[in-house]
Amino acid sequence: MSESLKTVVVMPAYNAETTLEKTIADIPPGTADEIILVDDCSRDNTVALAAKLGLTVIRHQTNLGYGGNQKTCYAEALKRDAAIVIMVHPDYQYDSSLIPVMTELLRKKHCDVILGNRIRTRREALAGGMPVYKYIANRLLTVVENVWLGQNLGEFHSGLRGYRREVLDTIPWEKNSDDFVFDSQFLVQAAHFGFQLGDIPVPVRYMKEASSINFRRSVEYGTRTLWTLVAYSLHRWNIRKNPMFVKKQQQTAEASHEV
Repeated sequence: MSESLKTVVVMPAYNAETTLEKTIADIPPGTADEIILVDDCSRDNTVALAAKLGLTVIRHQTNLGYGGNQKTCYAEALKRDAAIVIMVHPDYQYDSSLIPVMTELLRKKHCDVILGNRIRTRREALAGGMPVYKYIANRLLTVVENVWLGQNLGEFHSGLRGYRREVLDTIPWEKNSDDFVFDSQFLVQAAHFGFQLGDIPVPVRYMKEASSINFRRSVEYGTRTLWTLVAYSLHRWNIRKNPMFVKKQQQTAEASHEV
């Protein structure tokens, strides 16, 4: 692959020993220049297995949470001069064989952000094991987010995502939550900064081994997602400015000016 279009796959991992090898096996050879696994203090043998599989392994000394894990993933990818970054959960819930398709859409600049859309029909989603309450919440939140942000995504809550480097260089994702709402915040930011968002269909895979948040955490996630939309609007209307919606470059320039 051309060095100027370096592709890095990142995996935020926590107790992924039983699913990691299957996830890696599905990635077509030559798809990525490097695969980075960031382990958030797993209690199983995720780290040893990742090293055995030849991945670049970074291990947190303390558990930073799902959002905190992604922050390390993206920081490391940017350090390695990645032009395209694909994030996939190593729990086999997403079909990593589709990474080349996502990469090509990003390379050709058809999208700046690309998501895997698990929900084409209600029957398929539920047959794939998605809990009914999660399906309903996903549909309701996605409708609200699409209308609020002027988008047309199949779902906003996928763990299979790809970004052009410009997106990660612009969005101040370091200021986002260290929890699961990081994902929602990131997409609201991407829409705010005018990046092109798109998606491709992926099969639904809910299984015992796949990571998933419980009902209480799901409610908290949904509530914080809605609050992110409110914060976005308050910022846009100049009622309450929020650093989450100020470009990195602008924040750096302002900090330099203050010094």
